[in-house]
Amino acid sequence: MFLKSHLERFYNSAKLEGLNLWLDEEEIKENINRLIEINKVSIGNIKLVFNFNKGKNNNFLCYFLKHNYPEDIEYKKGVKTILYHGERENPNAKVINMDFRKIVGEKIKEEKAYEAILVDRNGYITEGSKSNIFMIKDGKVITAPIEKVLPGITRQNIMDVCKNLNLKVEEEKVHYKDIDKLEGLFISGTSPKVLPIKSVDEIEFKSSENKLILSIMEGYNKAIEEDVKGYKNKE
Repeated sequence: MFLKSHLERFYNSAKLEGLNLWLDEEEIKENINRLIEINKVSIGNIKLVFNFNKGKNNNFLCYFLKHNYPEDIEYKKGVKTILYHGERENPNAKVINMDFRKIVGEKIKEEKAYEAILVDRNGYITEGSKSNIFMIKDGKVITAPIEKVLPGITRQNIMDVCKNLNLKVEEEKVHYKDIDKLEGLFISGTSPKVLPIKSVDEIEFKSSENKLILSIMEGYNKAIEEDVKGYKNKE
């Protein structure tokens, strides 16, 4: 879903890193379609990777990821999250940092949490380890400034949904010590879509009952249906 937007971000990340990709968008789409047809799969996540090997042949990988979609109960009740004091080297570029991902992943597993909310060196909330974070405060939707996060496709689509719903959205710094002043939070991403957060460390929220979050969930799900329908009509 939202393939065109994902590919635009893919090329932008390469540009930020000073890398030249040797396949154009149509060639990547052909590889994706072949992968789906050969494996006869209709639901799942696909990973695209350009490997740049110093002194060796570069290669392009297109493969299915082991996906883990939230269960219905997690959408209804929300999920547990933890705070993690750390940040990406370049938040705006989707470049794999295996060491960082491994360390955060181990902490998530240790705490039996769904996701880790990253906190930068100044104490401000930035994003999730593999997602974007949205917060509700004083009847408005808040997310971290764009320069502090990976500009996720879901993130932008959610901002578009909020605009269509006439909801006020602001990019604003929120200190982790002020989390208890929030009315609710949710995770956004390709797999979780819009997923309410029920707790951050020991602080609990009723995010899954928040009217703004529920309306955003509904609006985003409708946007997915329209995008998938449009893609199928082009095939």
